[in-house]
Amino acid sequence: MALNVLLITLDQFRGDCLSSAGHPVVKTPNLDRLAREGVRLSNHFSQSAPCSPGRASLYTGMYQMNHRIVANGTPHNSRFDNVALLAQRAGYSPKLFGYTDQAVDPRDTTGPDDPRLFTYEAVLRGFECLLPMGTPFTKWNEFLRENGVDVDINDLDDIAIESTLPAELGMSAFLTNHLCDWIQNQSDGWFAHASFLRPHPPYAAAGKWSTEYDPTTIELPIEPSSDRHPFHDLCLQVPEAKAPQEDAEKREMKAQYYGMISDVDEQLGRVWDTLEERGMWDNTVIIVTADHGEQLGDHGLKEKLGFFPQSYHIVGIVRDPSHPETHGTTVTKFTENIDIFPTIAEALGQPVPVQCDGFPLTPLLEGNEPKSWRTAATWEYDWRFVLIRHSTRDWPWDRRLEQFNLTTRFYGDKAYVQFGDGSWLAFDTAADETWRTPLTDTDAILKMTQDMLVWRTSNLSRELSGFLVEDGGIGEWPAGVTWRN
Repeated sequence: MALNVLLITLDQFRGDCLSSAGHPVVKTPNLDRLAREGVRLSNHFSQSAPCSPGRASLYTGMYQMNHRIVANGTPHNSRFDNVALLAQRAGYSPKLFGYTDQAVDPRDTTGPDDPRLFTYEAVLRGFECLLPMGTPFTKWNEFLRENGVDVDINDLDDIAIESTLPAELGMSAFLTNHLCDWIQNQSDGWFAHASFLRPHPPYAAAGKWSTEYDPTTIELPIEPSSDRHPFHDLCLQVPEAKAPQEDAEKREMKAQYYGMISDVDEQLGRVWDTLEERGMWDNTVIIVTADHGEQLGDHGLKEKLGFFPQSYHIVGIVRDPSHPETHGTTVTKFTENIDIFPTIAEALGQPVPVQCDGFPLTPLLEGNEPKSWRTAATWEYDWRFVLIRHSTRDWPWDRRLEQFNLTTRFYGDKAYVQFGDGSWLAFDTAADETWRTPLTDTDAILKMTQDMLVWRTSNLSRELSGFLVEDGGIGEWPAGVTWRN
């Protein structure tokens, strides 16, 4: 039987919000089932935020410093390989249900009126989108009207109406309807990407899930430290990023977030049942991850931004039916979203593209020790979009944009944050896992600083650097040489 691949993204899903991860409140029976029948990645991290940068790393296997998609709206360079093009090379016709948030390369546009220049919600090259779920949610609006709900949901804020609707009319259920119907009509050998918006805000769960969790029983978020970096203070002044101030509002936000998680979890149960009914459960590789995490009030912030791990520690579960001996196990090594592309490549019998900065998860899924592995998780955040929207610069003399970024390396017992302006932070996470206690060991700080430099130099783009133009071409051939294909 030909292998099927189902890549699922749950937008803004924190890595700690699983019952199987020990969360004391949120219930995720269907994701827990997948973890029991697959492998859970307990230290899985996104490489960037918000959506477009985080997804770019997932789809290309590259760190942000290489793909350079630094904001929602940064173009996705069309010369990059990606997971959909990989699937095509393996003989699949990859389908998309949802969205990929990858803006068009302006060099591929047809003129000033090209509609792709007005939205960052373009579809990643290589996918055929069977159900678009970006704004203005046209298909979902039609579905609601067919079911007697006369509304116009045109942007993200409008989605809050979900809490007034039955859960079966919610957007997660709507996407699942289409995905399950499509699976029912497939034969062996398909590749699908299901991109769910929830639990992305607004913080308003669908139907019954809006009242599933009692806010009064939910713990309050981590308070911000009194000793903060200026960037943290800046974030606390941004209305879109500042968490509610009243305790009741904080608890309500978390209750709604947990409700959205349980909603999408219930829908995934329908997907698992459909795969079983069609006899596809044991020949489908299922990967569940997220584009980034969610602050959820921790450190005084909401949404996703900055350097704290809440914005980057994400759900990660892989079920490879060819390795039942590891099902039910948990990988505690640091894994990253850039590992997903190489993992799919090996599952489909394809070479891992040289552009990939990540490692295949294959040995971990087999229960083996990899030949080498990372000792820290790394993520990047860039906020130059703030300046791009409001000013022009005198190039080449004005280099302010290049300072609006940070890189974080997290080792488990300590963490180091380097800002583009030269400032830095170091945290003793062994003594205080909330990231509010500075690390004072200068030797440890120096070692982390040096390690970050090594990380950068060892992950520079290698697209053509491993190739020599001599004797007809020797070394690592780049992708896209059509006569070789």
